[in-house]
Amino acid sequence: MLKQPYEKIGDLEKFFPSLYGKDYSEQKNRYEKAFEKFKSLFGVNAAYVASSSGRVEVIGNHTDHNGGRVISCAISLDSLAFFLPDESGVIRVVSEGYKDIVVDTVNVGGYKQGTSSALVCGVVAWLKENGYKAGGFKAYVTSNVCGGAGISSSASFEVLVCEILNFLYNDGKLTAEQKAIASQYAENVYFGKPCGLLDQSAIAYGGLKKLDFSEKGKIKVTEINSTLSDYSLILINTGGSHADLTDEYAAVPAEMFSVAKAFGKNRLIELDENEFYNGIQSRCKGLSDRAVCRSVHFYEENARVDRAEKALNEDDYGEFLSCINESGASSLWKLQNCFVSGSREQPIPRAIALTGRLFKNGANRVHGGGFAGCILNVVKNDEAEEFVRLAEKYYAKENVIVLHVRSVGAIVL
Repeated sequence: MLKQPYEKIGDLEKFFPSLYGKDYSEQKNRYEKAFEKFKSLFGVNAAYVASSSGRVEVIGNHTDHNGGRVISCAISLDSLAFFLPDESGVIRVVSEGYKDIVVDTVNVGGYKQGTSSALVCGVVAWLKENGYKAGGFKAYVTSNVCGGAGISSSASFEVLVCEILNFLYNDGKLTAEQKAIASQYAENVYFGKPCGLLDQSAIAYGGLKKLDFSEKGKIKVTEINSTLSDYSLILINTGGSHADLTDEYAAVPAEMFSVAKAFGKNRLIELDENEFYNGIQSRCKGLSDRAVCRSVHFYEENARVDRAEKALNEDDYGEFLSCINESGASSLWKLQNCFVSGSREQPIPRAIALTGRLFKNGANRVHGGGFAGCILNVVKNDEAEEFVRLAEKYYAKENVIVLHVRSVGAIVL
């Protein structure tokens, strides 16, 4: 550990542009408040500081679980931790609005699934099972990665914990891929949520990347030249409830898996696209039409990701925006994750219909899991302020979230 704990927030301001973009005026006050809280909680006058972002799935809706490709990015919202090591071997995390987390790194049993403590236990367990070290620390965490907005607040926290342990006890040896896999393990095995690797990967690597999940348990990462600096990513939290939607989310990968299985494969990425189309009539008997439509979306969405990557690298933003709009249409008609079948509650289509009128040079689509939650709007910077003003006629100010691409992954400053 060559870095020293910070005693003055002013020494951290040099990091703000890479974490938060050009407009970081509110960050110093946010850091000051969190630092004062940490000092008062633990009776100290210095701290290390770690930051782990949220993420946006730019394009590649519901493809990662079947080995597909995604363009995703870290964003200018983050989970922020002020922390110090603790020789007791106990991790204690205090977060405003949440129960305190206390985890004994020697014995990680006794956790409850579905809790933040389970996430910490899972990260610790993965490190120890894979030959790395885990030890105690005390931390105060504050986050503006709002839960329920589809920007991965849980993954942000998992990767944050992993990066702190990587820094304190492993000399920074863990790669971004390992941090992502450790965090996914915590969520799958300890928290009890069967997520893919997308969220954790985007946060661990940072920047705008193409992520390829074709090799199970591995992440092929391709750098994209563009940083989308001329565009704002504006999420609209539609206010739709995720309650009772677990079966809807689970059905999306399950139906794609069922099609792959009909051809003797485990995931759609293992099934040649031509073989799929040529064998639909003979192999997919007994499967639902929706399962076939969702599989069509998978193949077409993978191709769109490649088109979008090429467009971004060539600064062809017209083509890039076309890919976003096509992805949205495919999610509506083929993937069918924009509303629950038969329901009159349709917050995602409503938001797309209302906000699609508000920009000239932009695109929008469902974001993340779908059915409820958020839509993503990609809007030219010079239109963003007016877009937000008009969108706030339909949605509360806190539900119109303006984001930019963050250039760095999870980091100890």
